Amino acid sequence: MAGHRQSKKHRYITWAVAGAAVVAGAGIAAQTSMAATAWPAQNTFTGRAFDTCAAPSLSAMKAWHTGFYGAAAVYVGGRNRGCAQPNLTASWVKSVSSLGWKLVPLYVGAQPPCQSGSNPEKLTSATAASLGATDAADAVAKASALGMKAGSAIYLDMEAYDTTNTSCNDAVLTYVRAFDKGLHAKTYRAGYYGFSSSSAKAIATATDRTDLPGNLWYALWDKNNTTTADWPWGSTQFTNHSRGHQYLVNSKESHGGVTLTVDRDAWDAPVAITG
Repeated sequence: MAGHRQSKKHRYITWAVAGAAVVAGAGIAAQTSMAATAWPAQNTFTGRAFDTCAAPSLSAMKAWHTGFYGAAAVYVGGRNRGCAQPNLTASWVKSVSSLGWKLVPLYVGAQPPCQSGSNPEKLTSATAASLGATDAADAVAKASALGMKAGSAIYLDMEAYDTTNTSCNDAVLTYVRAFDKGLHAKTYRAGYYGFSSSSAKAIATATDRTDLPGNLWYALWDKNNTTTADWPWGSTQFTNHSRGHQYLVNSKESHGGVTLTVDRDAWDAPVAITG
């Protein structure tokens, strides 16, 4: 994931420095602000997914629909999104969904103030809450315009950072809470992508769970296609179809005669509702 905005070498440096069924209601318990709302049934995919910088062409998605992958992550928006998305349209979403693909909406929002490198949008302690709210509104608007309906999960991409920097970590959590509240207000489920050594760890180990995402997609590049055997935290956390695991990156693969370079994910979590 980080490689969609950074080189592979920088991904590992940054990481090191930083230290298919429909299920009703799954993953809701951890999201406290959702309790009073009548929510659409969650669309949960269980199986292997892939993510890549730019959404592949419709012809590539047809070729890749061999059964090896069942879901694809797509970057719906965010000022830090690293690739143009000429293929990602409402028509594309409708077409690939009709083929049977499940889609994982990903939003590259503001990044931490202590993160290395430059980004078009960085949060600060002073701007974290307001940015979280405005980015959530943008994420919902972008997903909705693509035909991803209320009840869909939107995953916030937070790259690696120094979680031992207390002020930085507190600012990130403030931003995430504001983002999640904004999603919930529009009846979208909150997901989060991060590194098991840093940004995902910050969510999984936070003492105050209020308004934190109920679905966690963790990057741990151990090449193990699982969301359980290498789960880094408590066994009771993010259960009931609420986990994704990015386990292999920069994998050059051919399916149906078409070659793409993707990241592999083990998936057991909500996806977009497109039907």
